[in-house]
Amino acid sequence: MKRSNQIWITIICVMLGVVLTAQLRTQAGISQEIPTKRIEEMASLLKQAETERDSLRSEVHKLQAQLNEVMNQEKSVTARIQEELEQARSAAGFTDMTGPGLIITLKDSTRVAQPGQDPNLFLIHDEDLLKLVNELKAAGAEAITVNDQRVVALTEIRCAGPTISVNNTRIGPPYVIQAIGDPGGLESALKMRGGIIETMQFWGIQVQMEKKDSLVLPAYVGSHTFKFARPVDKEGDKQ
Repeated sequence: MKRSNQIWITIICVMLGVVLTAQLRTQAGISQEIPTKRIEEMASLLKQAETERDSLRSEVHKLQAQLNEVMNQEKSVTARIQEELEQARSAAGFTDMTGPGLIITLKDSTRVAQPGQDPNLFLIHDEDLLKLVNELKAAGAEAITVNDQRVVALTEIRCAGPTISVNNTRIGPPYVIQAIGDPGGLESALKMRGGIIETMQFWGIQVQMEKKDSLVLPAYVGSHTFKFARPVDKEGDKQ
């Protein structure tokens, strides 16, 4: 082989070696650069996810606080409605009531009617009980019973033959009226001059009054259904 050919072959081999070395170094650099970029990208995504997580967690806390506030408001409204309902039920007579008050016991007169006197004047009538109940109400009685019949807005006290009807229940003497309120004030109102008690005692009707520190009056047990009357709506419907 000629010497010139050997020189060219040597030059070509050297060049190929340089090219191969450069290529290997480039590939090694690329192989090291790819994982680094991926780690940086993953770190960026992780940081973004953590930021979103913190934001969502903060939003959850705010919503939870709002929910708790709404629930507390609902509890407060429910408690207030329940309290108003209990007050309405008490005022309507649908609950047992307890408190200080006065017991009035009435019995027919034992006197014998004299000639010319009406014997009915010596007996207790429905109007006597009605006047007595009205006097107690005017004196501030907050709950009243007549022979354990609770007096409410729809209570009737009327004559029913030889007996008296209260809440469509026939009752007879002795008549026991119980009233919750200021015992002294109730007694004073009934004992006023010219009042119902003085009138009944004039005809010999037996009246006994007893002040009590504690009375328990039963609830009204009758029906309280309205057939014709109904509440007026907010638009003022009065048809």
